[in-house]
Amino acid sequence: MLELRRFYIDGRWVSTRSTVEHVLINPSTEESVGVVSLGNSDDVNAAVAAARSAFPAWSSTDLVDRIDLIKRIHAIYSARIEEIADAISTEMGAPIDLARTRQAPAAARHMVNFLEAVKTFKFARPLGDHAPHDRILMEPIGVAGLITPWNWPMHQVALKVIPAMLSGCTMVLKPSEYAPLSSALLAEIIDDAGAPAGVFNLVYGDGETVGNALVSHPDVAMISFTGSTGAGRKVLKGAADTFKRVALELGGKGANLVFEDADEQAVERGVRQCFSNSGQSCNAPTRMLVERSIYDEAVEQARKVAETISVGASDMPGPHIGPVVSARQFERIQSLIQIGIREGGRLVTGGLGRPSDFNKGYFVRPTIFADVSNSMTIAQEEIFGPVLSIIPFETEDEAVEIANSTPYGLTNYVQSQNGEKRNRVARRLRSGMVEMNGQPRGAGAPFGGVLHSGGAREGGVWGLEEFMIVKSVSGWGDEPLR
Repeated sequence: MLELRRFYIDGRWVSTRSTVEHVLINPSTEESVGVVSLGNSDDVNAAVAAARSAFPAWSSTDLVDRIDLIKRIHAIYSARIEEIADAISTEMGAPIDLARTRQAPAAARHMVNFLEAVKTFKFARPLGDHAPHDRILMEPIGVAGLITPWNWPMHQVALKVIPAMLSGCTMVLKPSEYAPLSSALLAEIIDDAGAPAGVFNLVYGDGETVGNALVSHPDVAMISFTGSTGAGRKVLKGAADTFKRVALELGGKGANLVFEDADEQAVERGVRQCFSNSGQSCNAPTRMLVERSIYDEAVEQARKVAETISVGASDMPGPHIGPVVSARQFERIQSLIQIGIREGGRLVTGGLGRPSDFNKGYFVRPTIFADVSNSMTIAQEEIFGPVLSIIPFETEDEAVEIANSTPYGLTNYVQSQNGEKRNRVARRLRSGMVEMNGQPRGAGAPFGGVLHSGGAREGGVWGLEEFMIVKSVSGWGDEPLR
C-alpha cells in the first residue's frame, strides 16, 4: 500500500496537519493501491512562504547555474525513468508500454528542448536603432503556482516546472490528486539534483482546497493551470482579486479535416490518434470531418481500424489502450455515448458498457459515431474518452465552418496532398495549433489554444516567456547584452 503523507516544502519532506485523504484506485482493477494526504491552506501558506523567501536569491543566480540544475535533473530523471513509467501506469491507467515510450519520456524531452531554447534566449534586448539606450529586460515574474492534470502527468509538470526554474521563478506545484505518484518521484529527483531550498515546493491536494488557496494567495504572482475548461473558468475568477497572471491550457474538440485527396493512411491515423491514451488528451482529433465523395469509404475504414484496437489492463505489455482514469470519468463517457445514440448519431462500432472481456475496471469500448451533425452534444462537448464523431462535408468552406463552430480552439488537423489547400485551410482554422498530414510539430513549438481552450503557450521560447515580465528601461549604460 503506497502512502504519500508528506509534502516537499523548503527543501524538506514535512507532514501536513490535514486529516483529509484521497484513496488511490488502480483504474484497471478498481482496487485501492494507496492513499495521499490532501493539504489545506496552512500547507499552501508554508509552501508559498518558502518560495517567496527563496525568490530573491534564485532569481539573481547566473543562468549557467540554472542550466546546470536542469541538466542534473535530466540525468537523474533519465536514470529513474522506469520508476516514473510504473508510477504513471499505476496512477492513471496508461498501458505500461505507452508509459515507457511516451508518457515518462515526455518530461525528459521537454527538459532537452527548454535547454536548447534558453541557449539563444535574450534576457536583455535592444528596443531598436531609434533608441540606442533603451533596453527590454525579461525578468522572472515571482512565485508561480503550478496546477497540473492527471492525463499526461509528467508531460504537463515538466512544461511548467522546467521553464519556471530556467526563468528564475520559484514555485509551488499541485499535481492532480489522481496522479501524485510521479510528481512525488520528481520531487525526490529535484532534491537529489541539489535545487536550493524553496525553489521547488510540492503540496498535494484537491482543487477546492489547495487549488483555490494557491489561486487566491496574494504572494503568488502567477498561476499556470492545465485542466478542464470549467475549472479554468474558476481559476480566472479566483485570481481576479489579486490581479495575478493566469496561463490556461484547457480543453479541446479538435477537428480532423479529411479531404478527398488525403493519403491512404489519413483515416487510420486519425482514428488511432483519437483513441491514443484512451482518448484522454485535450488535443485529440475527436471530430473527423470527411469530404462527401469519400465519406462512406472513410466510415467503413474507421470501423475496421477501431475494431483492431484492443483494450487491456495497464500492467499488460502491448499496444492496447487502457482504462480511463476513474469511475466518475467512466460514467461521464457512458452518459455522453447514450446522449449520442439518443440524439441520432449512427453507432458504427463500440457503444455502451465495458468490452465483453471485462467485468470490472474503467474500460470503455472504442466507439465511433457516423452521420453526426455538428450541433449534437458529442460534437460540441469534450468527452475525454475513446469516442470519435464522423461528420460529412461538401466543400472546403463548409469544412472550415464546421471545424470552427465549437467553443474550443486547441488543435485542428488537415489531411490533403495539395500544399496550397493545406496552407489556405490552416490559416482559416481558429485554433492555436494545426497539424497536417500526420506531421508532428517540431521540438520547441508552442502548445496552446484560443477561446475556451485557454491562451497559454507552453514549450520553447514561448514557454519561458510565460514566466517572465517585460521591463522597459531607458538611459541604459554601456553593458553587453546577454
